[in-house]
Amino acid sequence: MSKIFWQALLLYPALIGASVAIAPVAMATDVAPTNEIEIAETNLSEPIAAETELKIAQTSVEAQTPSVDALNQINNYGNEGKGDNSLAQVTSVSQLSDVQPTDWAFQALQSLVERYGCIAGYPDGTYRGNRATTRYEFAAGLNACLDRVNELIATATADAVKREDLATLQRLQEEFATELATLRGRVDSVEAVTAELEANQFSTTTKLLGEVVAAVTDAFGETAGDENNTVLQARARLEFQSSFTGTDILHTRLAAGNAQTFATGGTFEGLQTFNLAPSTNNSVFLDWAAYEFSLSKVRVYLAAVGGIYSDFVPTLNPYFEGFTGGNGALSVFAEHNPIYNIGGGAGGGINIPFGERGVLGATSISLGYFADNGNSPGRISTTSTDEEFAGVDGDLGFVNGDFSALAQINFNLGDRFGIAATYVRGYHNAGDGIYDLGSSASRAIGSPVEGSAQANDPSALLLGGATKLSTDSYGLSAALRLSDRISISGWVTKTDVELIDVGSADVWSYALGVSFPDLGKEGSVLGLIAGVEPTLRDIDVPGASYDPNYGYHIEGFYKYQLTDNISVTPGVIWLTAPGQSGPREDIVIGTLRTTFTF
Repeated sequence: MSKIFWQALLLYPALIGASVAIAPVAMATDVAPTNEIEIAETNLSEPIAAETELKIAQTSVEAQTPSVDALNQINNYGNEGKGDNSLAQVTSVSQLSDVQPTDWAFQALQSLVERYGCIAGYPDGTYRGNRATTRYEFAAGLNACLDRVNELIATATADAVKREDLATLQRLQEEFATELATLRGRVDSVEAVTAELEANQFSTTTKLLGEVVAAVTDAFGETAGDENNTVLQARARLEFQSSFTGTDILHTRLAAGNAQTFATGGTFEGLQTFNLAPSTNNSVFLDWAAYEFSLSKVRVYLAAVGGIYSDFVPTLNPYFEGFTGGNGALSVFAEHNPIYNIGGGAGGGINIPFGERGVLGATSISLGYFADNGNSPGRISTTSTDEEFAGVDGDLGFVNGDFSALAQINFNLGDRFGIAATYVRGYHNAGDGIYDLGSSASRAIGSPVEGSAQANDPSALLLGGATKLSTDSYGLSAALRLSDRISISGWVTKTDVELIDVGSADVWSYALGVSFPDLGKEGSVLGLIAGVEPTLRDIDVPGASYDPNYGYHIEGFYKYQLTDNISVTPGVIWLTAPGQSGPREDIVIGTLRTTFTF
């Protein structure tokens, strides 16, 4: 950089601050709008008073593009939706709370604010003068001051501009001639791209997201027997995300799939995420409809169909968590603590953050409530002819049927360590499972999504018939990111089950996982996790005899990010002693999953 540039920084360091007023536009559009002004050569030895002896003339419209109107439009586009990051003109340097008289650039900044009025601050009353700036941002800020100087001269403001200032500005304009010319070209390109987008955009408020998962998978082992064949299964999701204020999102998702579950001897263990579809015959259904918005810093989540707690509650299992999609772990169990799978459907909740959001979410308090059958006004019995409720007995509705209520405190130390304490209160009609994601209402699977059959309904197998259940679940989840390339996470959860009018039982689950993000390629992940899916540990019912057999879930996968939109994930799920009842051979599930996103 030339000597004159450094001299200008020493004389007028606060000119850098002017660029902050334009920086959000520069970063939002990758350009900074300009309106190049030439300062005519003058005899600076003569007085400035005569207008004919000093002219600041704009270059001809024919010689420069884009037009001032076009630049103003780009400026307006860049500032749309900036919210709290928008800039506000200040008239006194005292309005900037982070600028002190002892600062080395105080006098220069004071001059630019109070003499020329070409410095803007942020709505919180700060100037943020210590942030880095690029030459393009500096050129844009300089140009803003040139515009202001031009206005002052045009209105004949006496003594507002000194010839020393103009000489410095003229030299600066010459110094940044290359940058300004480059910016003019970039603005031309942005105008062309903007016109193309406006002519062909899908919607001004809605964008379309899609995911297609195709998986070759098979189950091996004596327990699985010869009932299972190698299968190629698929699930497709199309989600419309609509925003009406810029800070809200309306999720409307259509889904279809043909994935059926393996025969594993009556256990729900090892279920994979692509099995979570509203059908098994490729019928299209609305499987998620939810709206989230902010009230100050509080995030509010409301779901009419298919809501789950991980939609708005931090789960502290980074790189395994896939939100039932095809970019995380293979199995539902490995995604996060099973406590977040107790219930779902219609309802919602709030997340109150304290601090900045990162990989582990923000330190926060979360509260939520879901009803599995919130859309059903009646009641059902074991004689119901509706296949969806076969064998189920109890009331339905938003408050009378299956429900779960959650409270969680999540505490993070930056993006390196987080710990969450979670409590869920649940009620489950006879025949419904505990860890079901609200599946009896919104998913074709119509059964629990993880854990043994005894853990999901201790009465069904041990007492010969189902009974209504109420549950109190206590979970502790934690994550430790040793570095950007190694993360350790795990959980432990205990569920106290009351078999209403019958007795009680205890269900436990725990796991420990390690992940290696960006291994081999950016976006790729190697994940290893071992633990126990929800397992019945003890039951206190008169006359019940139970000798538990505990099994483990061991899973390894490697998601290779082939492109920005395609990932390939080979993996293995190993289940020891599945089903919890009697001695059983292990089951091994092998999968090769390919995920397309757009």
